[in-house]
Amino acid sequence: MVEARGPQHGPARPLVVYDGDCAFCTRSVAVIRARIRPDVDFQPWQALDLAAVGLTRRQVDRAVQWVGIDGGRAAGAKAFARMLSRAGRPWRLAGRVMGVPPVSWFAAAVYRLIANNRRWLPGATAACAAPLPDRR
Repeated sequence: MVEARGPQHGPARPLVVYDGDCAFCTRSVAVIRARIRPDVDFQPWQALDLAAVGLTRRQVDRAVQWVGIDGGRAAGAKAFARMLSRAGRPWRLAGRVMGVPPVSWFAAAVYRLIANNRRWLPGATAACAAPLPDRR
């Protein structure tokens, strides 16, 4: 299990938390590490003490999560944009542009489309199925 640093100390680098049971997500992280090489740490949520990093199971079930060194949080496309902004050119520029409307609106829609359909994408397994929304 990965030990998170306390809230007043924060992680040494931003943390990107993803679904380690999803083959599509795991493969995507491997490609990002190899090709984009952002200055972040990646951890599957299954290897973390979620409470120690300020996340809940519901949050990590719904989207990739960003835990910044300043304690800032982001999810989904916003987390992806922040991750890209910690990489070299041209990725840094792409991350910044993704954070500005109307591009951010489009990025959020594309992220949700991919997240909701990841079980159908190359490399996916049954574990990639997104959880059903609460209908209470």
